[in-house]
Amino acid sequence: MSRKRIVTDEERALFEDGFKEARPLVEPPSVATARTPKSKEALTGVDGRTAERLRRGMMEPEARLDLHGFTEATAHGALIAFLRSAQMRGHRLVLVVTGKGAKEADPYAPFDLELAARSRGVLKSMVPRWLCEPALGGIVADSRAAHRKHGGAGALYVYLRKAPR
Repeated sequence: MSRKRIVTDEERALFEDGFKEARPLVEPPSVATARTPKSKEALTGVDGRTAERLRRGMMEPEARLDLHGFTEATAHGALIAFLRSAQMRGHRLVLVVTGKGAKEADPYAPFDLELAARSRGVLKSMVPRWLCEPALGGIVADSRAAHRKHGGAGALYVYLRKAPR
């Protein structure tokens, strides 16, 4: 059985003296923004019912962007233009098809069996990063892998914020 150690007055005074000038790295949030969300969906801008409908593939995307064959730089510009345009047209759910990435034999595979095949899916890994950039922060409310009927792992649902008036 462990017992809680008793802190002496001298130890407490030394501790307080050592930390009297300490300041938090981040200012505490104001009382108005101190509400803690009850679920992950509350952090994204998609409510629980909408999140469930997306998960089940029950919502149809209002627009679609297929990035197959695009270079990374061209795809980035096309994605930004597409999402801005979709938001201005009042769309809420769009589908961005990235593809799964082709598998190619790794030249080092004979030396390391774990590297037998590697994915070249550059856009599949980059598009989710781009959706988190500040340029798209006011546009994108949430993004997640699409349902199997809309492309599964090779596509993303992007849920857009309402256009500013």
